[in-house]
Amino acid sequence: MKSAIKTLSVLFLVLLSSGTFAQNKMQSLDELVNKKDPSWPLIKKWIDSAKNKVEVLELDSAKAKEVLYNTQVSTYSTLGGVIYNTGGMMVDNGWVRILGSGSTRLNRSVSEWNKGKSIQEYGDKPLFLLVADDAVGGFFAINYGAFGKDIKNIYYLAPNSLNWEPLGFGYGEFILFCFDSDLSSFYKGLRWSTWNQFIANLDGSKSYSFRPYLWTAEGADIDKCTRKLVSTEELFKFDLIKQKELSAKTTTEAQ
Repeated sequence: MKSAIKTLSVLFLVLLSSGTFAQNKMQSLDELVNKKDPSWPLIKKWIDSAKNKVEVLELDSAKAKEVLYNTQVSTYSTLGGVIYNTGGMMVDNGWVRILGSGSTRLNRSVSEWNKGKSIQEYGDKPLFLLVADDAVGGFFAINYGAFGKDIKNIYYLAPNSLNWEPLGFGYGEFILFCFDSDLSSFYKGLRWSTWNQFIANLDGSKSYSFRPYLWTAEGADIDKCTRKLVSTEELFKFDLIKQKELSAKTTTEAQ
């Protein structure tokens, strides 16, 4: 419990502080574009052989260069390959949204989405980096120190607990997890019976919010909850507020 409270404290310091990070010297676009051994050919093979449906969203090459530079990752990395070669990816008919350089359907890039959340200005060194989310209001982030010692591993902000839960693997394995794993098993209890009738044309900047809240005892059965489409941006902020409230309540009860 102390560890969970510590994690929440770190997260809110990141969100609310304007001077938390030291600005790093930013690498040029030429330095970030790896021409000898880019990750994209391997990612493309993963897409072509994926067990789950993967939709690669349209790419604006000028935007992709801007986002790659602002994110400061190399195209040698899987994350850099996704940013530089896709506007994002929709998995399982759009249930999971993997952020890239932004597109019409997923109008959020990795760099833009993290500004004001994990960083204040481009070039800041983040303690976590948001890289994907889902239709049910869950968020995936790379850990750079905010959540534990397992640096570069993926954590999931689960909508039915509001805890950052470690998945035990890094970003590349996360992409393979999205492409090839049994997502129905991972999302057990988080998919209502007719979910697949609502997802295919869902705007990638919106997510479902539920009442009663999924993290409450009353919200344990998602089929008995009412749902509403809301801005993913607002839902993320709301989750952090509720996280803080739950943390404060837990601290008070422990005293």
